[in-house]
Formats: sequence, C-alpha cells, structure tokens
Amino acid sequence: MKAKLLLLSLVAGSTFALPAHSQKRYENDFEQAEPGKLPDGFLVIDGAFAVREERGNKFLELPGAPLDTYSVLFGPPAKENVSVTARVFGSSKGRRYPTFAVGLNGASGYRLQVSPGKGALELFQGDEAKASAPFEWQSGQWTWLRLQVTRIKDGPWRITGKGWAEGTTEPASWAITFEAAAEPRSGRAAIIGSPFAGTPIRFDDLKVEQR
Repeated sequence: MKAKLLLLSLVAGSTFALPAHSQKRYENDFEQAEPGKLPDGFLVIDGAFAVREERGNKFLELPGAPLDTYSVLFGPPAKENVSVTARVFGSSKGRRYPTFAVGLNGASGYRLQVSPGKGALELFQGDEAKASAPFEWQSGQWTWLRLQVTRIKDGPWRITGKGWAEGTTEPASWAITFEAAAEPRSGRAAIIGSPFAGTPIRFDDLKVEQR
C-alpha cells in the first residue's frame, strides 16, 4: 500500500540551488481518497475527474468521453524553482491516441505533453508550442512525466521536462530544455488529458517539489 497523502509546508528561507535540497510541498497517491469522488483541494477546470480503484490501486481517472481537453489544478501555487511529477496511464484504440500532460504555473502556464500520434514529448506555454523531442509511448502502460521551472541566477528561466516508461530507469538528462526571458506567473500544478482514443486516462502519484 502506498504512503498516505502528504502536504508539507515550505520552510521559509530554504535554498533552491541544488536538487538534493528539494522539499516536497505536495504529494498524493489517492490511497486515502474515496472512490467516485474528487479529493478535496483539487480545482477542476473542466472534465469529470474522479477517483477509481483497480486491483487495489487507486488513481484519478478522466473518462474516455466526451472527446475534448480537460484539466485539474492541485497543490500550492508556485512561480519558479519548482517541479511536478506524475505517472499517467492511457491506451490507444486503432489509430486513435490520447494526449496527456503535467503542468506548472496555472491553467495557462507551461505543460509537458505526451503526443503519441506525433511520437513526441512536447513543451507548451498555453497553446503555443515551445519545444519537442522524440518519445516512444507505450499503449496500456504507465508513463512517468516530470516538468521543472527554474530561475537561472542573473539570467532567464529554464523549463525542462522528461518522460519515461514505468519499470525503466529515469533518464539522467532532460529530454527538453527551453529558456524563457519572460517571468512565469505564480500558479498551481496541473494534470491535463485529451481522451481522443475514447478510452479513460488515469493519473497517479502526483508530487510537487520546491527547489
């Protein structure tokens, strides 16, 4: 059984220089959540998200219909030196594929998206594509995603992202790196799904860390 939901406050004056000093600000594996409902603290932008359970594992599920793009916000607001991690399950149907993403800086902030139809991992800011990298997605298996926004000392903001299949080693390097001159907005983390295959998308093990 996974650990209980954790909500840790950020200690004032923490140092953000090294990943080793990262502090969990939010973590949720849904094991304490009630099936059929949305846990407290989640803000639905759109979509019928609800906790489901299968073979002893609980997760947040987005139904396979209607076909559109849906999202929900979670965790504390943050602007920089922050990362979001989640694992996501989706499946294809014929030549139809879902897309799914994790996001930072609110509903119109940055999002790291798996686009199976393109064979790509893509970075967006709002609806604007910023960068992409090849990515081999596996239907019917869990995929890990990690997105990070970091302020570079005396310079711009660096947005980095990577994805990997569950059961494989997390890549040591980032698949996507993008530098932005514009200051990001403070906002909550997000999970986003588009069930274009007509099959549900599942989200689990959400985590927000401050660095």
